This record gives sequence, C-alpha cells and structure tokens, in this order.
Amino acid sequence: MHITEDTVSRRLGATNKTCLYFIIATLVALLVFALATIMVLVFQKTAADPATEGVAKPIRTVSRPVNSSKLSLVEKGICEDIQCKNEELVIEKQGLYLIYCHLNFYFANCSNKPTDLKIELLVNDKINRQTLSTWCASDTCREKTFKTLFQLHLTHLNKKDRISVRLNQPKFLNVVFLPNENVLGVLRYSDKM
Repeated sequence: MHITEDTVSRRLGATNKTCLYFIIATLVALLVFALATIMVLVFQKTAADPATEGVAKPIRTVSRPVNSSKLSLVEKGICEDIQCKNEELVIEKQGLYLIYCHLNFYFANCSNKPTDLKIELLVNDKINRQTLSTWCASDTCREKTFKTLFQLHLTHLNKKDRISVRLNQPKFLNVVFLPNENVLGVLRYSDKM
C-alpha cells in the first residue's frame, strides 16, 4: 500500500470536516429543541389561569349578596362533577369532599364597639360548620381594618347536595380591595367514605 503524506492529510481533513458538520448539526438540533420547549412553556404559562392551576374542582369567587345573607358566587375555575349555580355548588358525585372558604373583611370606620362576624357553611341549607369571630374591640381598633377568615371542612357529600355560604354581616365583605381573594372551593378527596 502506498501512503504518502499528502493522502494522510487529505483523509484527516475529510474526517475533521465530517466531525465538524456532525457537531454543528447536533447543536442546531439541540437549539431547535430548546426553543420549542421554551415556546411550549411560555404558551402554557400565559394560557393557564392561576386559579385553576393544579385544581380539578371548582374555585368560586364570592361576591356581596343581593337582598340576602347568602353569598352569590362567580365562577372562576373548573367545574367537574359539580354544578355551579349563583348561590350554591351542587355535588354530582358522592364522596368525601374538602370544602374551603376564604373571606376578607373590611371595616372602613371601625368603632370601639365589638363586631361579631359569623360564617356559616351550609349543606342543603343546614349549618354544617360555622366560624364566629369578634373584631374591632377597643384595643385592636384602627381607623381602617382588614381581617381574614378561613374555614376548612372535610365531610361526606351525596349526589345533589348543595353547598353555600351565609354571613351575618355581609356588608363588611371586602369586594373592593381584594375581590379575587374571597373564595369558596370544593375538592373531592375520595370516592369512598
């Protein structure tokens, strides 16, 4: 076999060019894959509603009642196996459910007289859980006061059970400054008791 210095350098040059082309093609493919991944993540982030992220049951924002102490609900979430009505959630599948209610209150002119706030969690218009809290006693009173009440309840619900919230003083519900923070939600914990 006759190998000269010239043929060896040509073969090495061809091998180097092949490797260089392979490396460039691999880097371009990785760049395209990275850009596609970033675009998918950006699209998912902008398309997702933060209220429904990771939630398979409805989240309802609560608004001030009209001529009633029952709170009206504004749908903001996913209704799966639950009917979403104006003042109540109707269960469509029996099971063990976690019901949660987060409400913000605003006292524009807090007096020295104590104010009782009562949240009643109703199932089929009967009190299933209630929270009573006294605010604006003389030692805690300020000109303007914000307060938050949170309620969790784990209970077995049957098909067609209705869930709602009733307040003794709905006029203090904060629907101006933090309207999206007032929430009534239901998560199905289990199909069994």
